[in-house]
Amino acid sequence: MTLVAVCSLKGSPGVTTAALGLAAAWPSAQQPVVVECDPAGGDLMARFRLETAPGLTTLAAAARHRAEPGLLWEHTQRLPGGLPVVVGPPGAAQARASLAQLTATRSGTFRRAADRTGTVVIADCGRVDPDPAGLSVIREADVVLLLAWARDDALAHVATWWQAVTGWSRRPCFVLVGDGYATDEVARELDIEVMARVPEDPKGAAALGGRPGRRSAVARSPLGRALAETAELAATRVLEHPGQLPVQATNVTTRASHVEPAAGPSSYPTQMWSEVRR
Repeated sequence: MTLVAVCSLKGSPGVTTAALGLAAAWPSAQQPVVVECDPAGGDLMARFRLETAPGLTTLAAAARHRAEPGLLWEHTQRLPGGLPVVVGPPGAAQARASLAQLTATRSGTFRRAADRTGTVVIADCGRVDPDPAGLSVIREADVVLLLAWARDDALAHVATWWQAVTGWSRRPCFVLVGDGYATDEVARELDIEVMARVPEDPKGAAALGGRPGRRSAVARSPLGRALAETAELAATRVLEHPGQLPVQATNVTTRASHVEPAAGPSSYPTQMWSEVRR
């Protein structure tokens, strides 16, 4: 019964890749589903060669007439490894219109789905922009993971916007991505807890993005291990009282390099994460 929003403020630190990895590694008995809530449009359709429907647009159309918690599941597709996803349309206009419909009520479609017993909804919110529908998903989330590169330009945006982020969510969590400034230095200079850090890891990202390869590649990769630990931390945050969040930063990274993967045939390793947790 959890809604997790994953987003960024600048650049492309791998929000979609992180959302997939978090869902595949989610530690509880809940069933995860990834929903593309990016107002700029979705990537999963092209990346995994999925169908245009069902997806976010058909879900939005159905939500005009129905409001039951199980509605979202009727509009999922399965990645080759079995992970259910609600694909967003590639165009921004369609994505924004669909999100506006799905967040129109006080308790939106995603919140109702997440409140269903045994469900965790991972919302890929992309880069935060002024679009009110995308921001509504973030406001409804139980925990928000804000990803940012550990570099000057990205961190400057975090410093500027962090106070606003804390107003959007009861549990905003800051996740550093890649090489750059040290975790402790960022936490000290920005006066912001760094919940976790994930590495730049092209091979791990490519496997999460559907590139062919060994099914154990993600679980054994630096990116896979870091996302599994980040999922554990996020799940713990959901269970905590909002006013009693821990303040000790956690660094779960090793050095590597990461790029967003291109579209391609998939061998998605949703069953391989038990290796990570050992």
